Amino acid sequence: MRRDVIHSLLVANRGEIACRIFRTCRDLGITTVAVYSDADADALHVREADLAVRLPGSAPADTYLRGDLVVAAALAAGADAVHPGYGFLSENAAFAAAVQDAGLTWVGPPVKAIELMASKTRAKELMAGAGVPLLAPVDPATAGPDDLPLLLKAASGGGGRGMRIVRELASLPGELLAAAAEAASAFGDGEVFAEPYVERGRHVEVQVMADAYDTVWALGTRDCSLQRRHQKVIEEAPAPGLEDALRTRLHDAAVAAARAVGYRGAGTVEFLVSAEGRPYFLEMNTRLQVEHPVTEAVFGVDLVALQLRVAEGEPLPAPVPPPASGHAVEARLYAEDPARDWQPQTGALLTLEVPDGPGLRLDTGYVGGDTIGVHYDPMLAKVIAHAPTRTEAVRLLAGALERARIHGPVTNRALLVRSLRHPDFAAARLDTGFYDRHLADLTTPGAGDPATAALAAALAEAVRAAGTPGPAPTRFGAWRNVPSQPQAKRYRSEPDGTEHEVAYRTPRTGTPEPYDAPGVRVLAATPDRVTLELDGLTRHFILRRDRDRLYVDTAGASYTFTALPRFTDPATQTDPGSLLAPMPGTVVRLAEGLAPGVAVEAGQPLIWLEAMKMEHRILAPASGTLTALHAAPGHQVEVGALLAVVQEDPDVTPVTASAPVPVPEENA
Repeated sequence: MRRDVIHSLLVANRGEIACRIFRTCRDLGITTVAVYSDADADALHVREADLAVRLPGSAPADTYLRGDLVVAAALAAGADAVHPGYGFLSENAAFAAAVQDAGLTWVGPPVKAIELMASKTRAKELMAGAGVPLLAPVDPATAGPDDLPLLLKAASGGGGRGMRIVRELASLPGELLAAAAEAASAFGDGEVFAEPYVERGRHVEVQVMADAYDTVWALGTRDCSLQRRHQKVIEEAPAPGLEDALRTRLHDAAVAAARAVGYRGAGTVEFLVSAEGRPYFLEMNTRLQVEHPVTEAVFGVDLVALQLRVAEGEPLPAPVPPPASGHAVEARLYAEDPARDWQPQTGALLTLEVPDGPGLRLDTGYVGGDTIGVHYDPMLAKVIAHAPTRTEAVRLLAGALERARIHGPVTNRALLVRSLRHPDFAAARLDTGFYDRHLADLTTPGAGDPATAALAAALAEAVRAAGTPGPAPTRFGAWRNVPSQPQAKRYRSEPDGTEHEVAYRTPRTGTPEPYDAPGVRVLAATPDRVTLELDGLTRHFILRRDRDRLYVDTAGASYTFTALPRFTDPATQTDPGSLLAPMPGTVVRLAEGLAPGVAVEAGQPLIWLEAMKMEHRILAPASGTLTALHAAPGHQVEVGALLAVVQEDPDVTPVTASAPVPVPEENA
C-alpha cells in the first residue's frame, strides 16, 4: 500500500480542536498550518500554528466552509495533508475529494464512507443490512395515535437542526413543514424522516478506529446524555451502568457499521439506549468527536496521532485496542447563560485559569485576554478528569471547575459543577431529559455568601482608592466620601441582578474595616486580595477589576459584581415596552408584516437575532401596538440596542409570525 509521510499539516478548522491537533503535530515533528477568518486574526489557534493563511471575511459561509479556499491555502502553505477537525467541512464528501484531487493527504475516512453515512435515511438502510439494531421508521402520512410520540429528524446534518418532537397528531403537518424548512436552511437538504421518540433514552456511543488492513478497534463506550439544544454538555467513558452483554452488543454493532462502509480512521457510532436497555442505531459521525479526550484518557491513546498514522498508510499498532483503565469525564465550558435560555455571551475573556494537576486536562481555544466574538460556537474549553473510579473522576472534575478563575462573559461553569454533584448524575441515572427536568433547580442562585464577597470587594476598592497603584476607583456622582465616616458602596450581582449595599470606614490605622458587621474582622486587605475572619473562620478573597466589573473568587464560589453609582443615571432608563438586544448580533429576520402601527400579541416572536451560531427570538413583552421599529434584516446591533417599542393594549388582533430559521451548530 502507498505510504504518504506527512511533514506539514493544515487544519481546516479553528478554536480548541485546531489547537488540540497542533499539540499532537508538535509532538510528532509535523509543521502546522492554520487558516483563519478576519474575526479570528488574533485567535489562539493562529498564534500557535507555524504558518497561517487568511480566509477573507468573517462569516463561516465565506471562510471555514469554503472548501476551495481551504485547499488553495494548503497548497500555498506547502502542506502535505489536511485534517478537518470537527464541524464545518469535516463530514463533507466533496471537500474530502477536493483535498485528494489536489494531491494532498486527507486525514479522514474514504470519500465513499462519508457519502454513505451523510444521509441518516440511507445510513439506516445500510445498517439494517449489516444487522445493526434500528428503530422502525414511521411514515408520517399514515401515523396514528399509537405511533406517538414521534421524533422528526433532518436526513442530513446534525446538532439538533431539523429536529422536532411531536406528541399530538394535529401538530404533525405543521411540524413536518417547520422541520423541513429548518433542515433546508441549515444543510441545503429539506429531507426529513420520522421515528418513534424514546422517552428517557440514553445517548451512548462507541469510538471506532480502523486501518486499511482490516483491523477495526472498538474503543469502549461513552455516555453523552446530558445535552442542551440536542448538543452535549457532559460526557464520560465508559458509559456507566451498562450490563456486559449490552456493552458487547454495542461494540459488535459499531464494528459491523464500520466494516459495512469500508471505514478507515477515527469515527463514532451513536446509539440511543432505551430505559429497558435496548440499543438503537442513531448515526455514524465520520470524524473526530468533541468528546474524544475521555476515550484517550481511558485507553491511553492519542486518537489524532492514530488518525495521522492511518492516513499515512500505516496499520494500527496492534490487532486489538489497548486495555481500558479507570474512568474519565469531560465538561464543555460555554460562554452562555443557562438561566436565560442558554443565551450565548460575548466580550473580553479577562481570565481563564483552570487548575492543573494529575488526572486533569484542559483543551481550549482561548486564553485570558482573548475576545469572544459573535460569529462562532460559544464553547470556550473542555475540562477533562481521569481517575481510577467514576466517583473520583467526577469529584476531581467538579473541584477543578469550582476552583477555576473565569472572568468576563457569563459561563455555564456553575451549572457544570452542580450537574456533576446532582444526585441523579452521581447515581448514573442519566438520560437526554436531564436538563428538561432539573434546569430550574440547577440555575437557582446557590447558598453562597455574595454579601460578604461584596464587602471584600468594597474593602479592596477602598485600599485601591487610598493610593495603591491600579485602575481608578469607582466614582459616585456628586456624593463625597469622608474617610473618617462610614462609607457605603452598592453592587449588583451578575447575572441575577441582586443588589448589595455594604458599609465600611477607614480608621487612623489606614486599613478599612467593616461598619456595622458584627463577627467580621479584616486580617489583611490589598487591591487584589482580602482576608476576613468570619465568626472565627478565616476566608480569602481574590479580586480582579475591569472598569465597573469586579470579580471575586473564594473557596467554593465565584462572584461577579457591577459597581453601581449612588444615584441612578436617568439616561439608563428606557420607555416601557422597549425591546433591547440581549447580545451583540445580526438581525436576520422580522415577523411577517412587522411595521410601526401593527398589532402584536404578548409572547409573539417579532425579531430574530443571530449570534454565535444560534438564532434568538425577541418576543413582544405585551399585547399592543408596535410604535417604533429600529431593526432591519442585516443590521449589526450591540447589546442593549433599542430594537423596537410596543405600546401595551390587550384588545388587539396580532399579525401572524413566521417560524424562525435556525442556523447550523459548529459543534455536534
